[in-house]
Amino acid sequence: MKPIFRTAGLLTAALVLSACSIFGSDDDKELEPKELTKIETKVNIKRVWSANIGGDAEFLRVALQPAGDGARIYAASIDGNVVGLNPANGKEHWRTKLDLELSAGPGVGENLVVVVGSDGAIIALDSDTGAERWRADLTGESLARPVIKDDLVIAATIDNRLHALSAFDGSERWTFEQSTPLLTMRGSAAPAVIGSTVFAGFDNGRLAALNISSGDVVWEALLAPPSGRSDLERLSDVDGLISVVGQDLYAAGYQGNLAAMASESGQILWTRELSSFEGVSADWNNVYTVTEEGELVALSRSSGNEVWRQDSLLRREPTLPVSFHTTVAVGDLDGYLHFFSNVDGEPVARLKVGGKAISNDPVVVADRLFVQSDSGSLYAFAVQQPKPARKAPDTEDNGA
Repeated sequence: MKPIFRTAGLLTAALVLSACSIFGSDDDKELEPKELTKIETKVNIKRVWSANIGGDAEFLRVALQPAGDGARIYAASIDGNVVGLNPANGKEHWRTKLDLELSAGPGVGENLVVVVGSDGAIIALDSDTGAERWRADLTGESLARPVIKDDLVIAATIDNRLHALSAFDGSERWTFEQSTPLLTMRGSAAPAVIGSTVFAGFDNGRLAALNISSGDVVWEALLAPPSGRSDLERLSDVDGLISVVGQDLYAAGYQGNLAAMASESGQILWTRELSSFEGVSADWNNVYTVTEEGELVALSRSSGNEVWRQDSLLRREPTLPVSFHTTVAVGDLDGYLHFFSNVDGEPVARLKVGGKAISNDPVVVADRLFVQSDSGSLYAFAVQQPKPARKAPDTEDNGA
C-alpha cells in the first residue's frame, strides 16, 4: 500500500517551495511528476474488456484489487460492491451489494471471497453465488488483502495484529501482535503462505513466520532496523508485497533493506540496502521493486545484483512492477499503464486507462493482466500476437 501522506507531503512541500519562488526560487519543479516522453511501441497490448465495479476511491489508498481462482475474476469497490466476473469477457456471474464501505480485498480460496470493511468488519461470500456466508469483527481497520489457506482466513490490521479466523464461521482461532511505533505509514503487508507457515510484515520493521494452525512463532527477522533520532527518521514499516518463489521469500522495508530469505529458517540469502513502500514482486529470473522516489529496479533473484534501473516514472507514484509475459506492467498517478522489457527495463508500450490514478498493483491471472483503477473500473489486457504473414500460393511452372 502507498502511504496516504506521501501525496500530501509532496503537496505541502510544493506549496512551501512555491512561496519561496516569489523570491526567485524555482526548485518546486523538482517535486513535479516526471513528464512522459514519446516511446516506440514494441509490444502490442490490447484491452480485452472493461467493467464498472463501483465507487470512486481516488486518493483513499485502499487495498482493493482483483483476484482470481481459475474460474472467475473477483473485484470489490469502496462503496460495498463485490462482483464475480467471467475472465474471458467480463460478463457478471453475480454482484453483491454490502452495507458498508470496503477497504481491502478480495481474498479468494476454499470457495470463499473475503473482503474487509473500513470499520473492521470481515465478510465471507460464497464464490459461486455471492451469498454471504458469515461476518466477523477484526476490531481494527485492514489495508491488506486477506489470505485463505485450508480452513483459515488470515487478515492483517493496521494496529500491527495478524488474525486467523475459521473459514467455516469466522470465529477467531488465534491472534499475533507486534509492538507499534509512535509513527507509522498507513498500510499493511498482505500475508504470504508457504505450506504450513504464514509470513507477515509489521510496522516495527519485523518480518515474522508463524505456524498457520497455532500462530506459534517459527522465526522473526528485523528487515528494516529503525535508525535516526526523530520518529520520522525511524520509520521502518514492512507494508509492501511479500513475494514467494519456491521456498524463497522476498520482502522490502521502508528506510531499510530488500532481502531474499529462506522461508523455513529465516536465513538471509542476500540483502540490498534499498527503501521501498511497495514491497517486492518476482518472476523466475528477477525480483522487482520501486523506490520511494519512483525508480523501478530489477535485481537478479539468485544473487541480488542489479539487472536494470528505470527512472522515467520518477514522482509519478508508480505501482510495483508486475511481471507479464516478456514485460513488467506498472500503473501511475495519471491512469497510465506502462510496460517495460523485463530484460533491460526499456519501455515497450504505454496505454491510458481511464482518467483516474492506478494506485494498486496490476494482477496477472493466466495470460491476462487485470487493472483496477481508482475510478472503480476493472480492465483486462492481453498481449496481441502478430498475425503470421500470408504465404503466397504455389504456382506450377508449365514451361510456357
